[in-house]
Formats: sequence, structure tokens, C-alpha cells
Amino acid sequence: MSERFDHLIDRLEHLVGQIERVLPQPLCAPDWSTAVAYRYRKRSAGRASLESVRHVGAIRLADLREVDEQKAKVQRNTSQFVQGHPANNLLLTGARGTGKSSLIKACLNEYAASGLRLIEVDKADLVDLPDIVDVVSQRAEKFIVFCDDL
Repeated sequence: MSERFDHLIDRLEHLVGQIERVLPQPLCAPDWSTAVAYRYRKRSAGRASLESVRHVGAIRLADLREVDEQKAKVQRNTSQFVQGHPANNLLLTGARGTGKSSLIKACLNEYAASGLRLIEVDKADLVDLPDIVDVVSQRAEKFIVFCDDL
């Protein structure tokens, strides 16, 4: 009887292990020291991660032309945000290729040394925003959640 019971226990443990592998896992924090930008990636079976973006475009605010008014507003807001002062959420609109993403990346490059970080999220994954906020809410850095082509 004991041998059959031990066999049953082994099979149940194996089954539980298989079930646990397909269940959604909580979002784990990445190694924050590896990058200033991250991508939220959703994988099969509900697994998600924040992946380091090792090479952020080297664009600078000074490189952006013909968007001086927008640049000034975004830069002022980002500076206030990084300093812990009141700041606004941003929604940049415009045709493709007008510099919206470049402006955000230039701000990241400008303020990364002051603790600004960026997390890019696909629009289909915005439903997971609370999970992302849970991971970053206790961090000292300031995070921009960036969704391109919303």
C-alpha cells in the first residue's frame, strides 16, 4: 500500500509542477543597473518580463529641429518630474515621423543621469500597467511608461 501511495504522491507532484509552469507568474524586477530603458514583453502562458534595452538611440534634445515649442514643454515637464515636483502625464500626437518618439528618447538621454528611466509597453499590454507600477513604485528612479503608436 505504501508503495502505491508513494507512486501516487510522485505523480501528483509531477502534475502540480507542470501546472505551475503554465500559470501566470508575477512580474519580476530586472537588474536595474544594466540599462536606463526597458521593454515590457509578454510571453506565452502569461509570463512577462522587463527586458533591458542596451542601446538607446543617442539623440539629444539639441538635435531636434522645428519642434521648439513642444520640446520646451516636454523638457520642462520632464525636468519637474525628475526633480519630484508636480508634473503632467503626456500624450504626444501627430503624424508618423514627426519626432514624438525621438523627443521622449532625447529626454531620457538628457535626464538619465538624474534618475529618469523608460519602460516601453505595447498598446496590447497596457492592461498590465498595474503590474508594472507594482514593480517600479518603490524605486528611487522616475519612470516614463512609453507606448509608441497608440
